[in-house]
Amino acid sequence: MTANPAGAVIRPLAAADQGAVEALFTKVNRLLAPAGMKDAFERYIADSITNEIGRVADYYADKGGAFWVAELDGRIVGMFGLEPSGVGAMELRRMYVDPDIRRRGIAQAMLGVAEDYCRAAGMARLDLSTSEVQGEALAFYRAVGYVQVREEVAEAASNKTIGGGIRRFHFEKAL
Repeated sequence: MTANPAGAVIRPLAAADQGAVEALFTKVNRLLAPAGMKDAFERYIADSITNEIGRVADYYADKGGAFWVAELDGRIVGMFGLEPSGVGAMELRRMYVDPDIRRRGIAQAMLGVAEDYCRAAGMARLDLSTSEVQGEALAFYRAVGYVQVREEVAEAASNKTIGGGIRRFHFEKAL
């Protein structure tokens, strides 16, 4: 377990966290939905809960990864997962902080835990992607040393993107 300046504790996912993880995922993604894409985001949320978030412990274990939460005052306020993305690399996935308590150092602390975990596992690189609708995330990753390696327009939905023509930005950082 790791604490950060905001006092949140970052720890591995526990079975009792499942409902809170689903609720945080839903809250953040509903807030991200641009005008005219609300229905597409609702489908994405439902599909993601069915195929990943609703079985988050098994999903990441099956991929050879792990999942963590940030807890503050008994409430889940952040989360992230890691899964292998290639030889010597992991991918950061589903990193969210509750919008009501952002800018307190929780994302920085979660990213630190992710990077430390990767280093301890012998990984040389951490990969991640985010979309144009996540402007704060884009600015954050750039500010903490992640380098954009490619950009794409995601037409088809998957468990990593809403699709619908949203631009996705892929980053990496050497560890």
